[in-house]
Amino acid sequence: MASATTSKKVREEATCSICLNLMTEPMSISCGHSYCQACILRFLGNLPNLPFMRPMPEMFSCPQCRAPFHRSSLRPNKQLGSLIEAIKELDQEMSCEEHGEQLHLFCEDEGQLICWRCERAPRHKGHATVLAEDACHGYKEELQKVLTKLRQLEEECTNQKVLLTKQMTEWNEKINVTRQKIQSDFKTLQRFLREEEKSYLWRLEREKEQTLQRLRDSEARLGQKSSELSSHILELEERCQGSAQRLLQDVKGALRRSEAVGLETPEALSLEICTVCDVSKLYFDLKKLLRSYQVSVTLDPDTAHHELILSDDQRQVTRGYPQDTQGTSPGSFTVSPCILGREGFTSGRYYFEVDVGEGSGWDVGVCAESVQRHTGTVQRPEAGFWAIRLCTKDGYVALSWPRTPLHLKEQPLVVGVFLDCEVGIVSFYNMTTGSHIFTFPKALFPDTLRPYFQVYPYSPLFLPPPE
Repeated sequence: MASATTSKKVREEATCSICLNLMTEPMSISCGHSYCQACILRFLGNLPNLPFMRPMPEMFSCPQCRAPFHRSSLRPNKQLGSLIEAIKELDQEMSCEEHGEQLHLFCEDEGQLICWRCERAPRHKGHATVLAEDACHGYKEELQKVLTKLRQLEEECTNQKVLLTKQMTEWNEKINVTRQKIQSDFKTLQRFLREEEKSYLWRLEREKEQTLQRLRDSEARLGQKSSELSSHILELEERCQGSAQRLLQDVKGALRRSEAVGLETPEALSLEICTVCDVSKLYFDLKKLLRSYQVSVTLDPDTAHHELILSDDQRQVTRGYPQDTQGTSPGSFTVSPCILGREGFTSGRYYFEVDVGEGSGWDVGVCAESVQRHTGTVQRPEAGFWAIRLCTKDGYVALSWPRTPLHLKEQPLVVGVFLDCEVGIVSFYNMTTGSHIFTFPKALFPDTLRPYFQVYPYSPLFLPPPE
């Protein structure tokens, strides 16, 4: 057999020509031949000390090719030593433990390598036996199929680990967004809600850690499975790359172990946050809190633009056709269709509501008593206006400068306006849902503030009386 011939040639190269055994601690000389360390030293010591060799006292002849060499040229051949050790291990591995013969046959019934003497023993009588090299090809194909499956499982395992990493990143992002939302909502309330904020954040953090721990556990299990798959793959690759005897050694057991490997689907975890905080529905009723500062607001006809029409009780205003301007008050708005409330606020806290209905446009807020009413003024805090607006062009915006877009999830039918003259803030609430809309940064109000409204076509405003 070709492999046997190759093995024989390798053994011949590793055999010492002096003792005719596999070399022990091989030493090389300048001509390239190698010998056992003990053999070459014994050879040098046994040479006769002839008179004609005195001019060259350290010169010797190679026992194999007779080429001259110096004693100083002796060098350990570590590479050959390692090869000899491998040959010894291979001899020990691939020899029959019972008979000491080479394992050149494979018993299909027992699924193991045997020698020619085993084949003739009663134990294997009638069994189907083939040359190891012939059996190798079929089993190698089976091993390759299992190897392909394991590689696919390893790739799937890697993809699942990537998905888990992505899920953990998305989970952390959702946690951060929710944390910011909770903190923002709590900042708009009074001190007695701070303990609730801490409680919700703690529960959110606990939920985060519990879910992350479950994700990490899944990741760890996948890591362990990945290592197991790598181990099986390495074993099968080494078998397929080795000799026929190495491939067939316990090959059926290797197949059974590898085919038994599977990949469990990671636990499907919901990445929806359970700890959702709706500040308006906490133990304290936000509507009740705000309405404790509610005042009755009516419209001041002396400030109304000439296109505005007031109800008899001065709680509703509609934009219509231009009215007679002969009796227009000096304090009325002449450029923009605006109107103010009668009430003025200089100190303390006040709250009022405006029923905006399903109108397509409106301005609601407060303004300074001294704002310009006869020129086209840009409504913003620097000009004395603190208001929010709905218009078809920009949607919901706060009248800061530049404008601040308001991303409202639900349409407010009733807008609540809260004014704290002492602190210098104006806040707006969607009283349909009881949620916060916007709060202007703290300001130093210049003088008396009054309710402010701008009216759009087909969008009447109504001021409900306090409950």
